[in-house]
Amino acid sequence: MANKQALDILIIGGGPIGMACALEAKKKELSYVIIEKGCLVNSLYNYPVNMTFFSTSERLEIGGVPFVSNNSKPTRNEALEYYRRVAIAADLTIHLFEKVEKISKEHDVFEVTTSLKKYLAKNIIIATGFYDIPFLLNVPGENLPKVTHYYKDPHFYAFQKVLVIGANNSAVDAALETWRKGAEVTMVIRNEEIGKRVKYWVRPDIINRIQEGSIKAHFNSTVTAIREKEVDIQTPDGIITIENDWVIATTGYQPNLSFLERIGIELSNDQVRKPVYSNDTHETNVKGIYLAGVICGGMDTHSLFIENSREHATKILEHISKQE
Repeated sequence: MANKQALDILIIGGGPIGMACALEAKKKELSYVIIEKGCLVNSLYNYPVNMTFFSTSERLEIGGVPFVSNNSKPTRNEALEYYRRVAIAADLTIHLFEKVEKISKEHDVFEVTTSLKKYLAKNIIIATGFYDIPFLLNVPGENLPKVTHYYKDPHFYAFQKVLVIGANNSAVDAALETWRKGAEVTMVIRNEEIGKRVKYWVRPDIINRIQEGSIKAHFNSTVTAIREKEVDIQTPDGIITIENDWVIATTGYQPNLSFLERIGIELSNDQVRKPVYSNDTHETNVKGIYLAGVICGGMDTHSLFIENSREHATKILEHISKQE
């Protein structure tokens, strides 16, 4: 494999941080391509339709491109529009609906095999986020069509009996929105209260709806079985069975750490399983492979966001440009 055939950088992940890396690569006049297994900013696309960000719009900007939203905290749709316009304005090279399947290295050049073709690259940046793999309930019936780990639109659940599992932002949004569309909503919450990280303007709403009985909630409880028209719940008072049409299991998501392990990236031995990389350059223990964005935190998926990961792109491209 000849070096002259190879891209300077192959970026895995077409989310905001992957795009930020591409923008920095263009600034440095380095050749690159983004490989994304889904649509543009695929994770954001899979957010609930009516979602509002915690961050203000300027904290979500990449590449110095202004993000103007109707309110200080933008919606999902505004974010999709913004990142699409950034991609168009910068003429970013992005290959969508193409999945990376294998990475190997020979003579300081990586060969990346995707679902469509092969690429050669001198450096790889992995910016894959953590929205790919849901935490499973591991209970009978979880594989039924009525169960989803991704909540999108509330209208679908109108006039249905809906069970929402979880107590953080996604769960609270799903419970409130489906209830307001006429669903009969029950929440199952592992702990004793609604999550502390729930958006401050939403948390009082869900607490009030629970207290008045509009939305039922079982605290310190777990789902033990799911059937076509029923769900079993282990509560402090014993197992109860309720009628049910749909289950929205907002149990959280995890990064694809096994992919990192397969290409030789070391992980910490604790529960966090944080990948090994340099804080200064973001290069991993595999020379030429860098990590950017939420993937850097391993299983600690709540410490890194778009707003505090944008700087990763600058660090990485500064290091790569010095190697060229």
